[in-house]
Amino acid sequence: MDPVALAEIGGEEFSLFALFLKADLIVKIVMGILVFASVWSWAVAFDRWLSVSAARRKARQFEEAFWSGAPIDDISDRVSEKPSDAMARVFSAGAREWKDARRVNLVSESQAAVLVERARAQMAVAVNREGARMEQGLPTLAIIASSSPFIGLFGTVIGIMNAFRDIAVARETNLAVVAPGMAEALFATALGLGAAIPALIFYNKFVGDVGKFTESMDMFAQEFAVRLSRRLTDRRDD
Repeated sequence: MDPVALAEIGGEEFSLFALFLKADLIVKIVMGILVFASVWSWAVAFDRWLSVSAARRKARQFEEAFWSGAPIDDISDRVSEKPSDAMARVFSAGAREWKDARRVNLVSESQAAVLVERARAQMAVAVNREGARMEQGLPTLAIIASSSPFIGLFGTVIGIMNAFRDIAVARETNLAVVAPGMAEALFATALGLGAAIPALIFYNKFVGDVGKFTESMDMFAQEFAVRLSRRLTDRRDD
């Protein structure tokens, strides 16, 4: 039977909306919290999906430009002071040290080592900052995934208590007496799982995506530092 279809047991209407209307006040509050949590988790997931997808696309475009053979000076000049994508911001953090080196005609070996180390440190900070920025919203998904089943269980307990209360009042245990309380109890359980399961899936997916993207930014920072070191060595040789 379709769960949203109308059914009648002993004159009682059993649709999801009817269950909500006839539920105890506490169970209504629980259901409302779970519905809100479910909508919130989907909104966060959609926002993170857009953000991660855009960051990946722009990172691929930037890396293609970086490894196309263009000089660091040209790439640095094209990147604005406040780049809009994560990979460009990591590059910009290291490029600031290269701009300082360009102002010096001769760079000693020790000065070159210091510049490269400073560039590594700046880019490491930028990678951590970008990773933290992309993780925004993930704690919300974790909270929803971990707390929704227990909130639903609380509603389930209240529903079962109401079922026993109705049995005590009616002094009989036929289905018409038991069904309303048991139905609202199971409905609360279903809402809890319905909010928790997608949130848990979204959380695990985006944690993995952000981890992979952070790793790719870190690898880019290391490669850029190597390229920067080579350029400084070439300048010393010249």
